[in-house]
Amino acid sequence: MKKKVLIGMSGGVDSTISALLLKEEGYDVEGLYMKLHSKLGYHEINQARAQRAADFVGMKLHVVDLQEIFNEKVFQPFIDTYAKGKTPNPCALCNRSLKFGEMVKYADKIGADFVATGHYIKTDGEYFYEAYDDSKDQSYFLFYVDKNILPRLLFPLGNKKKSDIKKLASSISELESFAYQGESSEICFVDTTYTDLLKDYVEVDKIGQVMDRDGNIVGEHKGYMHYTIGKRRGFTINGAHEPHYVVEINAEKNQIIVGKKEELACNKVVLENLNLYTNEKSFDTTVKLRYRTKAVPCHVEIKDDKAYVALKESVFGVATGQAAVFYDDNKLIGGGWIEQN
Repeated sequence: MKKKVLIGMSGGVDSTISALLLKEEGYDVEGLYMKLHSKLGYHEINQARAQRAADFVGMKLHVVDLQEIFNEKVFQPFIDTYAKGKTPNPCALCNRSLKFGEMVKYADKIGADFVATGHYIKTDGEYFYEAYDDSKDQSYFLFYVDKNILPRLLFPLGNKKKSDIKKLASSISELESFAYQGESSEICFVDTTYTDLLKDYVEVDKIGQVMDRDGNIVGEHKGYMHYTIGKRRGFTINGAHEPHYVVEINAEKNQIIVGKKEELACNKVVLENLNLYTNEKSFDTTVKLRYRTKAVPCHVEIKDDKAYVALKESVFGVATGQAAVFYDDNKLIGGGWIEQN
């Protein structure tokens, strides 16, 4: 009897080719299109594309409305995190709660053995590993996924190059248009900038003071939510002759604290809300403190459900609210959320 796979279908080339590859491997494949947010016109286009892909592959496409759960688990925390002067990572929350949370529940509902997506990542059922195509690797955003479901996950693109996926799609006349679609945006519910979105929910444009480390007022800014740690533009500094960077944000007082580049250097971080695939309490490894950054060597101590991370190289521009993800070579061993640095 064929094993059944439920694959998340976005209407893009990656999920489309993933479904096709799974079908060719002999799985009984069904698709799931998840309505996660209410961005105008988004679902009309992408659901239609997902249906076209499903029809070509020859599989059933389920559609489920998860907007209420998305708002609770992903969107509202996104707003709240910025309001606290931190920098959120909504994709990691979405992957845990929706794409590998609600989707697994739906798989159980239809009797599917496995869950698949078009993510560029690998797994052996115990750990995640970086994708073969390092330019598309998405492991950083999946660090928060519940380790108990890893044995049920399939990633057909983990050993593929994105260029080969587009080439394959372009060679199939019915899928050629998928190969030339634009890449999906990093945050699917943001149209232009995050501040444009925030303006509908909180007061973003509220002029405030720029402070130095000694508590002196040195300039003016246009509202603290416009800034993240490391930003060097968009505020005034009286009489400054060299670049200044945001080194701290005080949301309560609507202040940003600035300093020279060397003041951005960070040598330790504390992580909360951990998700670890290892049971070790003290270990040496490497950590990424932002997506698309180099993993740096560190020593980790786990105590009272927090991780105390001593960095062996200085990292610049570390922002609270972001994800810190541990890697042992190309193996992901978990991570947490930056509480303080």
